[in-house]
Amino acid sequence: MNDETSEVAEELPLEEQLRLAREEIVALTAARDFEREHALRALAEAQNTRTRLEREKAEAVAYAASAFARDMLVVADNLERALAALPAEPDVALKPLVSGLEAVKREMLHVFERHGIRRVESVGLPLDPMQHQAMVEVESEAEPGTVVAELQSGWLLKDRLLRPALVSVAKAS
Repeated sequence: MNDETSEVAEELPLEEQLRLAREEIVALTAARDFEREHALRALAEAQNTRTRLEREKAEAVAYAASAFARDMLVVADNLERALAALPAEPDVALKPLVSGLEAVKREMLHVFERHGIRRVESVGLPLDPMQHQAMVEVESEAEPGTVVAELQSGWLLKDRLLRPALVSVAKAS
């Protein structure tokens, strides 16, 4: 209570002074509780923001190379096409070229693996729209909805899809 309140309180009967004091205590308690609740909410919001930013930072670090990895998939595709274009039984002059290309492919796949880049499995599995993109439906003895051929390989970076596999799917006959 301030000085004015104490002067006025001296003029009031004791019971009235107690009632006013209780009302003031109740009001101050409510204000304290409101401020405490406000402070706790602000603290929780700050903690949530900190947690979200730490998670976003970790994701940014983990997936920073995704654009580069996606670009490297084009190189991997071209290397696959080059190897597929070579004859099954190359002559003596082509054997060093074939060996070199196969060594480059092995090393590239090893580097991909070290950095968490792996091929999406597809042939023989049911179509998974989260990893496969059906390009063609073909008649097949396989179960309808099963991937029967891969037109272009799909790739994952850790658990995130870099590129879906382009596949042919068995249709119901």
